[in-house]
Amino acid sequence: MTDPQLVLTERVQQALGAAFGAEYTDADPLIRPSQFADYQANVAMSLSKRLRRAPREVAQEIADHLADFPGTVEVSGPGFLNITLSDEWITTQAGEALTDPRAGVAVTDSPQIVVIDYSAPNAAKEMHVGHLRTTIVGDALARVHEHIGNRVIRQNHLGDWGTPFGMLIEHLLDIGEEAAVAQLEAGEGNAYYQAARVKFDSDPEFNRRARTRVVTLQAEEPETMRLWHIFMNATVRYFNKVYTQLGVTLTDDDIAGESMYNPVLAQVCDELQERGIAVVSDGALCVFPPGFTGREGQPLPFMIRKSDGGYGYATTDMATIRYRVQDLKADRLLYVIGATQAQHMSMLFASAKLAGWLPDHVHAEHVQIGSVLGSDGKMFKTRSGASVKLLDLLDEAEVRAAEVIRDSDYPEEERRAIAHAVGMGAVKYADLSVSHDSEYVFDFDRMLALTGNTGPYLQYAQARIRSIFRRGGVDPAEATGPIVIAHPAERALALRLLGFGAVVAEMAETSAPHRLASYLFETASAFTTFFENCPVLKSDVDPAVRASRLALCALTLRVLDTGLELLGVPVPERM
Repeated sequence: MTDPQLVLTERVQQALGAAFGAEYTDADPLIRPSQFADYQANVAMSLSKRLRRAPREVAQEIADHLADFPGTVEVSGPGFLNITLSDEWITTQAGEALTDPRAGVAVTDSPQIVVIDYSAPNAAKEMHVGHLRTTIVGDALARVHEHIGNRVIRQNHLGDWGTPFGMLIEHLLDIGEEAAVAQLEAGEGNAYYQAARVKFDSDPEFNRRARTRVVTLQAEEPETMRLWHIFMNATVRYFNKVYTQLGVTLTDDDIAGESMYNPVLAQVCDELQERGIAVVSDGALCVFPPGFTGREGQPLPFMIRKSDGGYGYATTDMATIRYRVQDLKADRLLYVIGATQAQHMSMLFASAKLAGWLPDHVHAEHVQIGSVLGSDGKMFKTRSGASVKLLDLLDEAEVRAAEVIRDSDYPEEERRAIAHAVGMGAVKYADLSVSHDSEYVFDFDRMLALTGNTGPYLQYAQARIRSIFRRGGVDPAEATGPIVIAHPAERALALRLLGFGAVVAEMAETSAPHRLASYLFETASAFTTFFENCPVLKSDVDPAVRASRLALCALTLRVLDTGLELLGVPVPERM
């Protein structure tokens, strides 16, 4: 199966070379979907000044040189090329897609090692709605890169080290290991932390013990490390409850927390200082990457070691990027981290380039994650102003989803499974359907709607297709066509399905899950129009037409199922 837009781009570029010379073959034809035809090429408008010719004249010249073209081309308006593909070409490509289990998604010829840093909660805190986006977006990116043949290395960069652990371990000793484990496994990390903090601020003896414990932790004294592992294991079990409920692919093997880099931090600082990349400024060791200045124009420091000799995020992040490039042999680094960290990430990449730890052949990208807002347009909180626990939010999504499907007559166990799929799908799709760097309002009513650009709408579309095959007594794998086009809705659906492979490739290239989400919604909408206008199982439908429409249903089902799986959105058999 060949993506129409890619075919048209290639053909128009060939025509540009034939009409105006080889130096024009790499020009972007600017092909976009059009309401006046299937596609519109606007390249004549952009090249007219360069060629010193009228746009319409340029457009006609391009049209005259289009050879072996799978459709018709008309010059329109001031110089647009309106392109309509032939029904025969569309049905041939759709027929090929039926025999392709990947529905047109190509496996890359040049597989890369892609390291994706995502989720990364703090061990001393419970997961909240702010962790939702980094987890969901990162997991979708991991899924799509694996699907196109890249080797994905997931990195869950837990905040699991540092001075707060002195008081956290001492608090564990005070309340007892069993009570501490129970509290942490239940996701009460905030309450645990706050209780330890109160004692740290008010009890001099506890404060002394906590500070001493930090020293033994940094020295990796065996008993302290045993207590640290108890704390961390309980916390990770809580994180895994969230990951399991969300259906994300992170495992314990993907944990690469701050503690992992503790043994090399001194070496990182020494190497940067010895090579003159980091210098001492006001007692602190800093890198001053070019191009970063403060309000008064003074260079901004990227602090590698604090004036008291301690290490911070910059130290660990420099060690991390060195490890991922030198040890993991990454070709591409994706940091799925909040947009508020944009400057930190830019300075990290710049400093790593200065150090030679981020060579030109490795692409590092900050996949910026916007905030989740409440209905008041402010950061999503409870009415009391506290952060919303992520597990509570996910449980509520399932409860509300059960209300949406309450009129179904399925067995109770199946109803619970559907409610889980619908609830998680609604939350995840709502996040993935907006640009990852934008803010969005968390609204259960909108997320769980069965109409509009929502997860349940897409789940319902694929469930409706499955019901067609159940009622028809046909296995989707046996719906082999051939595909014929007898109605505009059939043509529109088939043409839409041909674009799947290109959209998946674009998502991998641009780290933009919302583009795949948008495509899936448009595909489901095209299927709805098809379903309403093109009967499939009615007794008066011609057998050849029935076979063709079943084949279109089967291809649509494969595209929706594959696309939703790549986004991590579950697909129930029935709704």
